[in-house]
Amino acid sequence: MKKDIHPNLVDCTVTCSCGNTFVTKGQKPEMMIDICNECHPFFTGSERMVDTAGRIDKFKKRYNMN
Repeated sequence: MKKDIHPNLVDCTVTCSCGNTFVTKGQKPEMMIDICNECHPFFTGSERMVDTAGRIDKFKKRYNMN
């Protein structure tokens, strides 16, 4: 490998807006994020399907999936 072309990796403390913190490797010692796996709707199970104008019902009716 070539010398002096790779960034220096340090332990990085990541803090989410929900209060969750974890440690990973990064170029900066601290990082603030807005959303993490503890508060994201996909990972928490609070994800909802938005049925705009009955599109899901129309699809089920068209393909007889009732």
